[in-house]
Amino acid sequence: MGEHDAVDRVDEPVTVSTLVDDLRDLGVERGETLLVHSSLSALGWVCGDAQAVVDALRAVVTDSGTLVMPAHTGQYTDPEAWSNPPVPDDWIETIRAERPPFRPESTPTRGMGAVAECFRGYPDTVRSRHPTVSFAAWGADAEAVVADHAYDEGLGDGSPLAEVYDRDGTVLLLGTDYETNTSVHLAEYRAAFPKDRATNEAPVVEDGDAVRVEYEDIETDTSDFAELGADFEDERPEAVERGTVGAAEARLVDQPALVDYAVEWFESNRV
Repeated sequence: MGEHDAVDRVDEPVTVSTLVDDLRDLGVERGETLLVHSSLSALGWVCGDAQAVVDALRAVVTDSGTLVMPAHTGQYTDPEAWSNPPVPDDWIETIRAERPPFRPESTPTRGMGAVAECFRGYPDTVRSRHPTVSFAAWGADAEAVVADHAYDEGLGDGSPLAEVYDRDGTVLLLGTDYETNTSVHLAEYRAAFPKDRATNEAPVVEDGDAVRVEYEDIETDTSDFAELGADFEDERPEAVERGTVGAAEARLVDQPALVDYAVEWFESNRV
């Protein structure tokens, strides 16, 4: 979406103060644990761009709560599996050997959107250590949410997603939908259905030294997340608040309710 389209979508500039009002009207509360998936372009023309969105979210949750966003880095996945675009076969070993190590404090996100990348760069934001599926956090429980992120099964029970679940957290889908909702991945790990597994290796920094870590994971799949989300909202309407933030459609979702529902849904639908 271009600048002209963004201007045309709103009657007045979207600002920190209007975002704060919209988020409070949606039901975001001071002191809660909030996991955010966002699309800046969906909001319309924002005065201050992604920084205004981050500032508004922090203002609403406050430092008595905890704000969490995905900070994933697909550039550290296995290049042999890349498809958008694929790379020539004779590049693969060079990419594996020459990638600089993942550094939580400085490695940029990839494909997470402008708001998540802006949030990652705030000086008081902390980030987990996983080289491909890290999360960034700020607020009262930020350190605990990102600490000890397991390399194996990086979106499972050793992940920040499980920490959000344990804190009765809420997911904010801000101009996005269930296909981007990483919390559903937690249910993939917990549900009992046949799963393929894969191994990846990536460079990281440990105790100041660059090392390579090898870890196992399941093959995740988002192709049915939209269908699952629709069924969840039909069957558990009390677990979802819907509204508008800026020009964006927004949902506020009870994360434990969604994860528990998705476990049963996967066990019935993925066989």
